[in-house]
Amino acid sequence: HVQLVESGGGSVQAGGRLRLSCVASAYFYCMAWFRQPPGKEREGVASFTARTRSPDYADSVMSRFSISQDKAQNTVYLQMNNLKPEDTAMYYCAVADYSSYPICAMVASEYNTWGQGTQVTVS
Repeated sequence: HVQLVESGGGSVQAGGRLRLSCVASAYFYCMAWFRQPPGKEREGVASFTARTRSPDYADSVMSRFSISQDKAQNTVYLQMNNLKPEDTAMYYCAVADYSSYPICAMVASEYNTWGQGTQVTVS
């Protein structure tokens, strides 16, 4: 039974930073972060392709967020800098054993295991 344990959310002022962590119980080909702002649809934030160690980012977070993986610990991190109020959302970690795309995509249907979510609030 796969488990994902997320941590690191919280409340910060605009311009601040947070680091989210997601510990998986096993190795996965794709690891990603999604978020769901209040009253809005879930959206992809960043993805990481383990085999090539390639990150990908949504345009809205490019140059502010950084995704990385500690392979030995089966952990994926999301470093969030220069946070903005529009980054306020519930953030979810997701993993998958394979990808339909050349690199792991920020497409929710590609992921079959999700974490419980961690709240990020920027004021």
